[in-house]
Amino acid sequence: MDRRAFVASVGGAGALAAMTMMERADALEHAMSEELDRAIVKSGICTTYGREEGLTHAVESGGQKKPYMMGHDPRLPRMSDKPTLMEFFEKRFGSVNHMLQSAALAQKNGLPDKVVLACLLHDIGVGGLLRSDHGYWGAQLLEPYVDEEISWSIRYHQALRFFPDEAMGYTYPEAYVRFFGADYEPDEYIKQAHDYARNHKWYETARHITINDVYSFDPNARVELGQFADIIGRHFRQPKEGLGFDNSPSAHMWRTMIFPNNFL
Repeated sequence: MDRRAFVASVGGAGALAAMTMMERADALEHAMSEELDRAIVKSGICTTYGREEGLTHAVESGGQKKPYMMGHDPRLPRMSDKPTLMEFFEKRFGSVNHMLQSAALAQKNGLPDKVVLACLLHDIGVGGLLRSDHGYWGAQLLEPYVDEEISWSIRYHQALRFFPDEAMGYTYPEAYVRFFGADYEPDEYIKQAHDYARNHKWYETARHITINDVYSFDPNARVELGQFADIIGRHFRQPKEGLGFDNSPSAHMWRTMIFPNNFL
């Protein structure tokens, strides 16, 4: 990705300088995913937050009538009454091509289904909610529905990205050197997360996410979600009520993606 395009995508050099290094890393991965999606075709979730004309409901605020939403947003694909993970990929998640490529690479490398699913879902926080601390958001979103090893590994891949492990074939990404500088030192909380994860029984699973993550931004690659339908069926606990309506600890997070502009 062109450096000037990246700087522009975060609001200019001043905005980039004000970011922490973790924020810069997340912004870079987000920008690369966005660039990939533009090349392959995938629109992100609604980002206009009610500014369009044509919405019938409005509320007075500051002397202006501002449109508001309750329930299904007509500008977004309508979700079913019992949404599935596959449906969120198709109708709500942005940046899916990178995740699909990551999972396909893990599958090609002969990794177990659990690792393939972790790679498929590793950036679910970026694609559906927030890019900042996306490993933690993604893990919380998924914890009620996947094996603990999968959610744990997604949480800690965020920190492991910054630390090479030559024994497992992971080198420090050249892109990080270009964008953050050769003398970059991760923040202390990132180091602490790495040190904890490095000695954990599921370290290798989280490390495999990073190995199959940073090399998965090929604009010419074509991967279909259906390729992973069986793995999702075996390793993702789809609630019968539908994601968002099963009263799990993260149900509200799925509802937020279904109704991102609800006036609540």
